[in-house]
Amino acid sequence: MLQALLRRAGQALLTLFIAAVVVWSLQLVAPGDPARRVLGALGFSNPTDEQIASTRRELGLDVSAPQRLLQWLLNAVTGDFGTSWRTGRPVTGELVERLPATLRLAVVALLLALLVAVPLALVAARWRGRAPDVGARAVMFLGAATPSFVVGTVVLELIVLRGGIGRVLADGSWGGAVLPAIPLALGAGAGWARVLRTSLVEVSDAPFIQISQARGATPLRRLLVHAMPSALPALLAAIGLTVGSLLAGAAVVETVFTWPGIGRYLIEAIGARDVPVVQATVLLGVLGYVVVSTVVDGVTIAITGKVKR
Repeated sequence: MLQALLRRAGQALLTLFIAAVVVWSLQLVAPGDPARRVLGALGFSNPTDEQIASTRRELGLDVSAPQRLLQWLLNAVTGDFGTSWRTGRPVTGELVERLPATLRLAVVALLLALLVAVPLALVAARWRGRAPDVGARAVMFLGAATPSFVVGTVVLELIVLRGGIGRVLADGSWGGAVLPAIPLALGAGAGWARVLRTSLVEVSDAPFIQISQARGATPLRRLLVHAMPSALPALLAAIGLTVGSLLAGAAVVETVFTWPGIGRYLIEAIGARDVPVVQATVLLGVLGYVVVSTVVDGVTIAITGKVKR
């Protein structure tokens, strides 16, 4: 098991390195002069050639691309992602300000998604092929097929504007995260429910489940006590794989709900072609995806080994 964990950690580091190189390469194809953008953000509408040349030196643009890449990687390891072309402020500081709000939204969305996924999967697996199973799978299909921004717009219109529940301008608090988390949780929970249902159905046909049935175990006990531990690795794998899409969807949802998080910050940076912010935000998303996937893989390896023993 230790070798598997070390191998997975090595793969995670390699993935981060490749992603960092690809993300840095964005500035090579970005239009416009970075020096002019930085000076414009600082209030210099018509900078002189000397100011532009001085700013290019400060940004490290007067050296070759490989040198810039190496320096950027070294700075990124220490948490330095440069200066925003739009605001003229350090990118790391602006990300730190917005990160807590995004983490609150992600945690609430994760909990709501589990509350959607597990009951749906249990109902569908318990009465598979019957009306409850058909109804649960219909909910899964609708949840997975409906875009998060559509659900977010409906929630904002019906619950916030017409129902008077919640706030139009979100404040980033735990309580305010419930409504923006609904669109994220619905899509993720529907996908997780499908995976868990399939795994539960497959495990339910295993010999040890039939033995437990012969010994008098009730259907609910067979699902929760005997089938669920063997089905958990599939659910954990699904959670790890969909973290990236959860973060991507958060950018749209944060914009719809004016949530003061990193996703909304990324959308604003894309509109302003603020490459340093886009680089840092995308790399942060990749880091979150890799970390969660690695942790999920470790837990899965541990559970699988325990189930096999």
